[in-house]
Amino acid sequence: MIFDVLFYAAAGAFGWGLSLATYRLFALHYGWPMGELHVRAPALPVLLGLACLVIGFVFALRNRGEMGGWSILFAGVFLGAMWTGVLRVASQWSLFLAPAAAALIVLGWVLAPMQN
Repeated sequence: MIFDVLFYAAAGAFGWGLSLATYRLFALHYGWPMGELHVRAPALPVLLGLACLVIGFVFALRNRGEMGGWSILFAGVFLGAMWTGVLRVASQWSLFLAPAAAALIVLGWVLAPMQN
């Protein structure tokens, strides 16, 4: 069994980024608690989430192979929905996890040899 770290990082960046980008909308609508950053600087978590989501999406587009592409997007959407809908307050962890996953993807791109 092969453990593809970048696959999981891409799904994480996409899912946690989706959670960050949408959490405030759900929190305001349903009356969920929000962290200080979501209250005082609401654009920052949304922009950070969108940046991580885009990095995960671009990685999914580049890797349409055996465990890439659609699998990354489906896993990311599932993670984002569960992270926001079920865990709610755990969305604050997305502020750390999404950029870490996105940085891991970028690091993997930089360190990997170029393939056609």
